[in-house]
Amino acid sequence: MAESGPIRYAVVTGANKGIGFEICKQLASNGVKVVLTARDEKRGVDALAKFKGTHLSDLVTFHQLDVVDPVSVTSLAQFVKTQFGKLDILVNNSGIGGVGANEEALRASRTSGTVATGSQIEWKKILTESYELAVQCIQTNYYGAKMMT
Repeated sequence: MAESGPIRYAVVTGANKGIGFEICKQLASNGVKVVLTARDEKRGVDALAKFKGTHLSDLVTFHQLDVVDPVSVTSLAQFVKTQFGKLDILVNNSGIGGVGANEEALRASRTSGTVATGSQIEWKKILTESYELAVQCIQTNYYGAKMMT
């Protein structure tokens, strides 16, 4: 149920699916005007479309955002300033795992039953951690959140 009083404004990063999308839904359900953001514009627009025809459609808007791109972050900040004049809630939900997965090796472990039975899995063959992935992870999960704040 929406609270009475002045309207509050929120930005949720990485909100086109999963937890971020649900956070947008919950905030809007409580009367908060929410900016759903996504790095990929099509995915963001598709996520926003899920609110069309619901009682929340007027409370959720979309803005493209890549948290590691200073131009993108500045564009969002200007949008919030122009449209709302303030921001009450920031949910830094964007994040990446920093690990690559070998799909073929994972499929092979499923076929052999090692995933289902919980027996020894050679994770080194399935998951990889590279320097490049570590850099991307730190840029997104630390510096991206820092820049947004």
